[in-house]
Amino acid sequence: MNMTHYMALLADNQPWNLLLFMAIPVILAETVAITELFILFSRPQGGWLRRINRWASITGGIYFTGVFIYLMKTAVIPLTASGGWLGAADVIAVGCYLAGIIPLGGMALLDLGLIGKAWDEERKLKLHAIFVAIFLVIAHIAMIFGMLDPTLLMSDTANAGMSGMHH
Repeated sequence: MNMTHYMALLADNQPWNLLLFMAIPVILAETVAITELFILFSRPQGGWLRRINRWASITGGIYFTGVFIYLMKTAVIPLTASGGWLGAADVIAVGCYLAGIIPLGGMALLDLGLIGKAWDEERKLKLHAIFVAIFLVIAHIAMIFGMLDPTLLMSDTANAGMSGMHH
């Protein structure tokens, strides 16, 4: 089966690419999501739950910024310049994965006090929860499209050129 560049990245250099590009960002984001639920229901003003949430949020945002820069330089720009994209599924998968920089970066900036510093706690909590939701949605879209055979969303003409291609 043909693979999207998203799946090929995760499948290559096992287990390192899977750990670096999937496990670390997802574990940090899921830690934020899980602690966020408890924070939204109990509204603690401080404590270990808030510290874990803040640490995972800042670490995830900074870490994913590095991933974003690395993949833009080594994959997105070269694929775009060479016309190497494998159709819509490929672009959607990689695009949604990299769009994770918006919510992950947003949470880090919020928790570092670089945005919303003068806001009340309720407004910050609401934006943080929105960022978590956005990340979960786009990460799952990336995974779904990333697992597709990219030829499924290609025109018959483009598909004909792909018939012998394997990753």
